[in-house]
Amino acid sequence: MLAAEGHSNSEIGRRVGVSLPTVRLWRNRYVTGGLEQLDDLPRSGRPALHGEQVVIAATLEPPPDKLGVTHWSARLLGDHLGVSFATVARIWCRWGLKPWKSETFKFSTDPELEAKIRDVVGLYLAPPANAVVVSIDEKTQIQALDRTLTRLPILPLRPGIPEKQTHDDKRNGTTTFAALEIATGLVTDRCFQQHTNKEFLAF
Repeated sequence: MLAAEGHSNSEIGRRVGVSLPTVRLWRNRYVTGGLEQLDDLPRSGRPALHGEQVVIAATLEPPPDKLGVTHWSARLLGDHLGVSFATVARIWCRWGLKPWKSETFKFSTDPELEAKIRDVVGLYLAPPANAVVVSIDEKTQIQALDRTLTRLPILPLRPGIPEKQTHDDKRNGTTTFAALEIATGLVTDRCFQQHTNKEFLAF
């Protein structure tokens, strides 16, 4: 199509990202036989036993019980279909299939969920005048630990050997709350021994 617009072979190669010999090859094939010459030519070797559709369909189904596994691997599916694991892996990569990966989700049972979502979204879109909107998300608890011996390392740094310290530690509480000021980057944190509404309000 670019050739029909009058572009040179070198310009066509630059635009579509192929070499000059490739441009000449496909233009010559079109000149000698038209559109039919642009189809794939017969290839040597054993014909493919399964197309992409077969591999994808098999991937979307769980492995048979007799295999004793819950998820396909590229080698296992390749053996099952009689193709190489590299073929399976290539198809998985092309279509973004990851049978080994599993994520979780949860449906809310709160009958007022929609109203609460509207309130939260509305607060972000149109906060009250002179209001400070604080976004809070609970994180997993992070223990604040300290080594039992902190003044001097047991073994100082030496060539080929890193500094070493005692493996045992003492617990100084749990960092249950931390806040980030997006405008300044300031992080505020507090350590508490427990995590209740009293500590939350105090923070």
